[in-house]
Amino acid sequence: MPHATKAQERVVKKARVEPPTPKFSAQRVKGSPVPQKKAQPSAQPSVKGKEKATPPRKRKSANDSDTPTTLPSTFKVVVGSYERLLYGLEGSTSYVAETSELAFHLKPVFAFPAHVSCIKAVAASPHGGKWLATGSADEIIKVWDLRRRKEIGGLMHHEGSITHLDFPSRSHLLSASEDGTLCLFRARDWSVLRALRGHKGRVNSVAIHPSGKLALSVGKDRTLRMWDLMRGKGCASTKLGKEAEIVRWSSDGSLFVVQAASTFDIYTTDMVLIHTTQHPSRLQDVKFCKRVNGQGDVLLAGAENKKLSIYDISSDPEKPPKIVAEMTGHANRVKAVQTLSIALPAASSRTSTTIVCTVSSDGKVHIYDLASLPALPGESILEISPVAEYDTKGTRLTCVTLADGDGEGEGSGAVVQGKRKRANEDDEEAASDEEEWGDVDGEAGDGDSALEQEELEGELEEEAEEGE
Repeated sequence: MPHATKAQERVVKKARVEPPTPKFSAQRVKGSPVPQKKAQPSAQPSVKGKEKATPPRKRKSANDSDTPTTLPSTFKVVVGSYERLLYGLEGSTSYVAETSELAFHLKPVFAFPAHVSCIKAVAASPHGGKWLATGSADEIIKVWDLRRRKEIGGLMHHEGSITHLDFPSRSHLLSASEDGTLCLFRARDWSVLRALRGHKGRVNSVAIHPSGKLALSVGKDRTLRMWDLMRGKGCASTKLGKEAEIVRWSSDGSLFVVQAASTFDIYTTDMVLIHTTQHPSRLQDVKFCKRVNGQGDVLLAGAENKKLSIYDISSDPEKPPKIVAEMTGHANRVKAVQTLSIALPAASSRTSTTIVCTVSSDGKVHIYDLASLPALPGESILEISPVAEYDTKGTRLTCVTLADGDGEGEGSGAVVQGKRKRANEDDEEAASDEEEWGDVDGEAGDGDSALEQEELEGELEEEAEEGE
């Protein structure tokens, strides 16, 4: 057995680690996993006091520090299910000279029972995809090293089912739970920097602004809350009058969508409602995505009608959202959707594209090429078929995440600022990212402003959260 790293040892101290599961298996798991005794939630030690004072410094946005100038040529797909199974796939593209067309490929890498209850959320760290986090109804967040395919440990800070996971940056994880709280974890040692409290009841969804410094959340209490992630506190909230299930930002952060049942509402950042749309069937997931052809965003809407509908979205209140295309092929409800921009083979006429990945209760994973959507809509609704498919043979899939693939010739490489990064540079980059978030674990009110208040608060009813 190799010796544990310092980071792994700190996980044990900070967040009671479950016994590691075996390394990922490439074979599909048959039957249900052997029941295990459910781990009891344990409270994380709170961070008290302020860290050593440092002189003011100019902060970079998450986009400045994290966005690579080179896109990945391969990708990873990780899918969770009701049956507690976690699936991992490797995706790639190739150019077929005979037909002058692109071919998309999905290859299974692992499948195993990751939790003792259904998996409800998965997230991979951006721009390199080293960390994978999975959340379950067993109230535990599992952390995995996706490159080495091994479990790091279990984070048991929440006292309710995990409902949402997201990485604001390579070095931080944000979680939400039915216990009404959000938690911000530091990936360096997986300690809790801040527990964000304000919702009275289950948190259904969280959306992190493209800057990485601000988040919106919706919950059972029928409120929309705004969180300043740099200061680690709530900064505003408003009553919605209905229980929203999903909230998502547009790619440029100028709009956000709130979904409830079969309806979605589009708001501007100053909380002006510009569109209310009734979808033909009950919605399961919605997501903004930047067009490959043309300008602006489209809204992807997965629903009970077995389709992923593509809406043309305008910031003009006089132009309501309109379905311009439908991604088809599933035999049951579309449960979740994710997107990722990738580089294409040199022989291709295109340099890049955006893939759309959907999972369904029919047990299938579909990949679509968003370049199939033209810049201008036609008179009829365009039907888009999947370019790649993987069948789990009936597993009821619940959630999906996409991550950058390993670099060619370098199994653990990642693309950063146009250069290939070695795996042993991760700790230095995490430390660099941590400096940008250094004030999060201070007392409420420390640190720089997340974003200009007048840009993002607008007409929201301000309810500054009191210090914990």
